[in-house]
Amino acid sequence: MTERRPESRHEAFEILGAGRAGPWLVTCDHATNRVPDWLGGSLGIAPEDMARHIAYDVGARGLAIALGAALDSPVICSDFSRLVIDPNRGEDDPTLVMKLYDGTIIPANRHVGPAEVETRLERLYRPYHEALARLAEGRAILAIHSFTPCLKGRAPRPWHIGVLHSHLDERLSRAVIAGLEQVPDWCVGDNEPYAGHLPGDAIDRHALIPGRHNTLIEVRNDLIGTEAEQQDWAVRLAPILSAALAAVSAPA
Repeated sequence: MTERRPESRHEAFEILGAGRAGPWLVTCDHATNRVPDWLGGSLGIAPEDMARHIAYDVGARGLAIALGAALDSPVICSDFSRLVIDPNRGEDDPTLVMKLYDGTIIPANRHVGPAEVETRLERLYRPYHEALARLAEGRAILAIHSFTPCLKGRAPRPWHIGVLHSHLDERLSRAVIAGLEQVPDWCVGDNEPYAGHLPGDAIDRHALIPGRHNTLIEVRNDLIGTEAEQQDWAVRLAPILSAALAAVSAPA
């Protein structure tokens, strides 16, 4: 069983396996649905909404931790809900603090002003990114996310796993997709269920701008709801990821 207790914890993040020698930094931007006590511990939405994908990436934290162990690489996970402030958005992105998400109004964000946004940036968003930047030195970025099988009023999503990438650097993601497509029982999405990256998002900031190898993996969250499922996916993904990184890192 993978050790899931953090070696270090800040109110904004947790780090596991900081001393591991592997070539990756595994990141999980939307790891938890925690709302800090200084925000009242709640955003005013129902508990069942806080348990949904709108508040965090269900199953992603466990998968990231299992992959970090399988790849002998460090892991950093956020420790605040994406609805508090989204660490996978640029500071000037209009969706940095969401007021409406998949049909749910977020009461605590409805009238949020610049001063409150700045507090959330200073206490949560920026410390997470500062820690991520320190850990990323000399490593490839492996960002782990999950997606819901179906948004409200939309068609079901057929993919088991998706790989997101930017046209600015597709090398590692293309190699990962080629490896995933060899698995006969997986429906693999190429820039699905979303397309590419946004300027200022975590991959842009920590990989594209500094020129690090990177890939972003999205796994459908109904497939990684238990620790056993997370472990199974990690065991299957790790050799594909390792082979892809070796292929793109080899001298020309």
